[in-house]
Amino acid sequence: MKTLIGRKIGMTQVFDEAGRQSNVTVIEVGPCTVAQVKTVEKDGYAAAQLACGAQKKQRLSKPALGHLRKHGAEPAQLLKEVRLDDGEAVEAGTVCTVALFDSVSHVDVTGSTKGRGFQGVVKRYGFGGGRASHGSGTHRGPGSIGMKVSPARVFKGKKMPGHMGNRRVTTQNLRVVQVRVADNVILVEGAVPGPVGGWVTVSKAIKKAAQTA
Repeated sequence: MKTLIGRKIGMTQVFDEAGRQSNVTVIEVGPCTVAQVKTVEKDGYAAAQLACGAQKKQRLSKPALGHLRKHGAEPAQLLKEVRLDDGEAVEAGTVCTVALFDSVSHVDVTGSTKGRGFQGVVKRYGFGGGRASHGSGTHRGPGSIGMKVSPARVFKGKKMPGHMGNRRVTTQNLRVVQVRVADNVILVEGAVPGPVGGWVTVSKAIKKAAQTA
């Protein structure tokens, strides 16, 4: 298995033996319990369903509680499937910890960015806006968005006001600075998407693995 569920704790600074400073993001990874194993023969693909985060029983439905109990997992806040490699065998009820990344140099972190709501083009795309003087009529507008007669439409992909943020983003090749198994945390250099307390998935870096192979 190369992916686990985590929660973003925040950012801090650490120093190495030479005194060099690194700005790191602290991610609490797991422990994740394998709640279900899906196979190619039965389900058409190989995957493991991970359960993470303690949850009160009364906050879950009876079918959800029965599903977790059947596979030896405690009530969890989040269930998420991760794909398994060909021939990889995992048993239901197995507990996976941050020790999975103990010998990993780089990871990919996926999360949902902070939602900004409906925003105009100045905030969303950094447009300069119009004149700030009185009577200009256009201060923060997008300006012209198309032509009249030909092609008589607005091209797809035009940068316009709309919903900003709250989208799935993957930050690749983040260097692993420390893995603290006793605390269930991993320290990665740089920022990761999402707010403090937001759920993320931490995976072994695909591109770095390809470079070292």
